[in-house]
Amino acid sequence: MNAWHDWPITKRVTLFAGAMAALLSAMLAAAVMLAIHRYATEDRMSEIAADGGRVAYEVEHDQVRTPLVEHADRNVQIVDATGTVVASTPQLRGRPPMAGFTPIPRTVSTGVVCGGLFAGQGCHIVVAQSAYRQGQDWIVYSSGPTVPPYVTPWLAATVLGVAVLMAVAITTLGHRIVTTALRPVTAIRAELDTISETSDRRVPLPPSHDEIYDLAGSVNRTLARLQAAMGQQRHFTSNASHELRTPIAAIRAEVEDALYAPEDTTVPRLSRTVLASLDRIEAIVGDLLDIARMEADQPLQREPIDLAAFVTGQCGDRRDTPLNVTCDLEPDAVVSADRAALSRLLGSLLDNAERHAASTVTITVRREPWAGQNAVRSPHGVARLEVLDDGPGIEPDKREMVFQRFARLDTARDRDAGGTGLGLTVARQIAQAHGGTLDLDDSSSGARFVLLLPLMSDAQAFAGGREKDRHPS
Repeated sequence: MNAWHDWPITKRVTLFAGAMAALLSAMLAAAVMLAIHRYATEDRMSEIAADGGRVAYEVEHDQVRTPLVEHADRNVQIVDATGTVVASTPQLRGRPPMAGFTPIPRTVSTGVVCGGLFAGQGCHIVVAQSAYRQGQDWIVYSSGPTVPPYVTPWLAATVLGVAVLMAVAITTLGHRIVTTALRPVTAIRAELDTISETSDRRVPLPPSHDEIYDLAGSVNRTLARLQAAMGQQRHFTSNASHELRTPIAAIRAEVEDALYAPEDTTVPRLSRTVLASLDRIEAIVGDLLDIARMEADQPLQREPIDLAAFVTGQCGDRRDTPLNVTCDLEPDAVVSADRAALSRLLGSLLDNAERHAASTVTITVRREPWAGQNAVRSPHGVARLEVLDDGPGIEPDKREMVFQRFARLDTARDRDAGGTGLGLTVARQIAQAHGGTLDLDDSSSGARFVLLLPLMSDAQAFAGGREKDRHPS
């Protein structure tokens, strides 16, 4: 069985087609020969009956002529009412009746006799017919050899030859069909073997719009996604290297300055400079780890969270901000979320708002029914969290760019004040991991970040709260 699976598909399909063609051709040839044999047997039986019927007519009218039959392989016997053979063909002269069955008067009986008078001659078809003469019922037996299974040698050879030719033709046609069908697959495989990670080549599309065409289209779409992913990965690696190189270079410069001019540097001043760069490295590495964990689809520790209470707690931790933080929070917007991940998401949104706001940051939480145009599907509605600042805002054509890794739209800002460039990327991944969305929406001034999360039903929130009370963390 394993050897069979190791064979090429073309060989397996051709062998299967050949076996089925041979079987079907043999069955068809057998059916044809059986039909011809039956027809030939019925025709011979009619001829034998006709020979006997003619002799029976002559017996009834006392006009028996010789020879009784003209065919050399035919035999006829005339048996009187006492069972005595009164006339026969030369081959059976002086022999008893060729069959033991007798017909009903005015009827015809037919049988096949093997042996007896025909010993060594095979089986014979015997037809018995009654003849009324001189007030008595006589019997006329007529016989002829049975038709052999092959009917005639030339007919058997013809049918067998046609069957063989048909099997060969079907096998050849099957081989051509599978070879033609798999030729695009061979071309696709050959092209895939030559495509490298930096190549923008695609596999050829076959002319026929069949399953192979669909496969080639799927392969090309997969190659396009892989090429985009590889390009994004190279871009990300380049940006990460650049972002990490900058603080490392700053640390190196400060240390080298301290070594070359120790009298101009103090330990506290050097430490503050180095720690600032180390904080930046730590922030970048932390964000990279968060992205890796999110892309690895690690399970979330979900629990029911009231967004209004959660935002209130987060805002309480930012009392030292010089900005005016305004909250418009609707209660009972309960979602199933990972508390640490949600805190990371909200923290990124607030950090971004604080960096860009002029004076005010507005946080809004409210419940909304699910609408068909929303990307978040939830039978219980969605929780909508908005973070709006009164800064310069973001142009519509650049809104998606802020969610890209290491993206900064305002290059004039101080690098440390501009963040790592990964916060919003991590925030969107957290939202998507919770079955929600994070996008930028239109606003009259500043940037409006909108988070949509599926709401929990009241029963689910109540059951989740009881479970949390039963197993406190």
